[in-house]
Amino acid sequence: MDKPHGKNVLFSQVKIDDAFWSPRIAVNRQVTLAHEYEMCRTTGRLDAFKLDWKPGMEPVPHIFWDSDVAKWVEAASYALAAHPDPELEQRLDEVTALIASAQQADGYLNTHFTAVEPDKRFTNLRDWHELYCAGHLIEAGVAHAEATGKRTLLDAVCRYADLLTRVFGTGDGQLPGYPGHEEIELALVKLYHATGQRRYLELSRYFIDQRGRQPHYFELESARRGETARGDYSYCQAHLPVRQQETVTGHAVRAMYLYAGMADIARETGDQEMAAACERLWNHLTLKQMYLTGGIGASRSNEGFLDDYDLPDDTAYCETCAGIGLIFWARRMLQLGCDRRYADVLERALYNNVLAGSSLDGRSFFYDNPLASYGTKKDSQGRLTGETRHVQRSEWFGCACCPPNYASLVNSLGDFLYTVYGDNRAAVHLYIGGEASLTIGNRQVMVRQQTRYPWDGQVTIQVTPDKPAAFQLALRIPGWCQACRLQVNGQDVADAQESGGYRLVARIWHAGDQDVLTLEMPVRRIYAHPSVRACQNKVAIQRGPLVYCAEQSDQSVPVRHLYLPEDAAFQASFEPELLGGLVAITGDARVAIPADSLYGPASQTESCPIRLIPYYAWNNRQPGDMRVWLPVAR
Repeated sequence: MDKPHGKNVLFSQVKIDDAFWSPRIAVNRQVTLAHEYEMCRTTGRLDAFKLDWKPGMEPVPHIFWDSDVAKWVEAASYALAAHPDPELEQRLDEVTALIASAQQADGYLNTHFTAVEPDKRFTNLRDWHELYCAGHLIEAGVAHAEATGKRTLLDAVCRYADLLTRVFGTGDGQLPGYPGHEEIELALVKLYHATGQRRYLELSRYFIDQRGRQPHYFELESARRGETARGDYSYCQAHLPVRQQETVTGHAVRAMYLYAGMADIARETGDQEMAAACERLWNHLTLKQMYLTGGIGASRSNEGFLDDYDLPDDTAYCETCAGIGLIFWARRMLQLGCDRRYADVLERALYNNVLAGSSLDGRSFFYDNPLASYGTKKDSQGRLTGETRHVQRSEWFGCACCPPNYASLVNSLGDFLYTVYGDNRAAVHLYIGGEASLTIGNRQVMVRQQTRYPWDGQVTIQVTPDKPAAFQLALRIPGWCQACRLQVNGQDVADAQESGGYRLVARIWHAGDQDVLTLEMPVRRIYAHPSVRACQNKVAIQRGPLVYCAEQSDQSVPVRHLYLPEDAAFQASFEPELLGGLVAITGDARVAIPADSLYGPASQTESCPIRLIPYYAWNNRQPGDMRVWLPVAR
């Protein structure tokens, strides 16, 4: 990895003004936040913080409800930071005050284990979600303070974190435990940055390094509860100490939060052994366990990973939160080293798996994101039948982690665009219109992007330092791009140095200097590794960072009967009236001609048109079949 480590450019330093993203951010702010607030209110999640639950009352505050409200606070705080809104600010003030009012005298803050089971605090870290909820509350407190300058929630989560530093550890009277569902690890690092208090960083490092050590804490905990120990803790990545782990395993969301925390600790402490563990796990995930869409976690049964290369498309789980966690981890890996492998995965997950997680109108969501769907089947009374497979987004979920997590990510998108390395390099990871204020050494530099990406590969970047300054601007050349052109102030630059997949433009920059990067975006056929059984003899289509799919709404024949010829020609064109405006891909396919018998010596095909849309846009019209991977025509 390149050195030195990078410093992230915060969302508050970035203003997005982008033809693709700005409308989505506006919908997220204007529609999704209000919808999610109402869901939290009507389901009892907000009222749970009043602590007035009594036995026999419904609903019973759930062990993970606090996290849903916390993620809404985080998402709303990011929105408020970018767009002042008195009504939203008042609502945030009310919610943060309500959360803080539930804090106990010793700093404890959890609705379920205060109102419902107060005698069971910290008695089942393996299965219950106290520390997971604590982590999301901490992130909400940090985001709210950064957005508003108000400390109502930040002070509360600091008191809670201080309690946790007293409760957990290897000292006398402390619990040598750690969370079954990771998340607090990365949250504590954020709290350290917000407060400068190193004890929060040390608690994060403790939780990570204590994980999986012997005697195994979850076994000790089980014995105290009078239960039989499970023995295999790979589901929650506690089967081995993290420095010894070689492969990604278990529940995908938990894994991503853990690995993000590990990367944080590696960066903050200079821990090269931890960084090496992150690199091993990254390589295993991206080379053997990741879908073309950037989705991860193939199995519904464990919401996580199967065997290597076991990536079924129609039963793919690919939870939206797992894709978001992968983005978090990728950004932190970029801070360990400027390598496009990390940014390529970040971009793939963002534009495909995660973006599909919300409908275009911002009111319904996918929990899981398969790469194939069988459409909707209903019985005689109009009810969905058991044959229906992942074909409808939902307004909300009983386990509602994905909707507010999606809202938070979109509202904080500026966090993921840039990194400053040392005193002389600024890297552009994502090509999104807008401007950013960067500090490079002792210089203030304004960087402004203009682009129609991902529909068009041309990106204009204007660089304006406060005074003439020498530094490198590192521009990512995506792995999907086979040819590009770089111009500086109208002159071709053919000899720019490359490092880690980034083109380095090193010069003395003056106000108004302009780079124009043009990335070729042909329609490309993509084939899977031969060990991926589900994709044998199949092909997928990608243009730029976007993976495409065939949805029934666009076809004149059943999607499941379509084949793609190896020599088919494709045309890409922008269709402004289609699904909010997008580039669709059209061409000639082959369709199987149904035979009179159930079986026969050979199936016949004939030519038919096909239209493909970006995967993120599917399921925004009438329900129907969808495929990313299509069989190759025989």
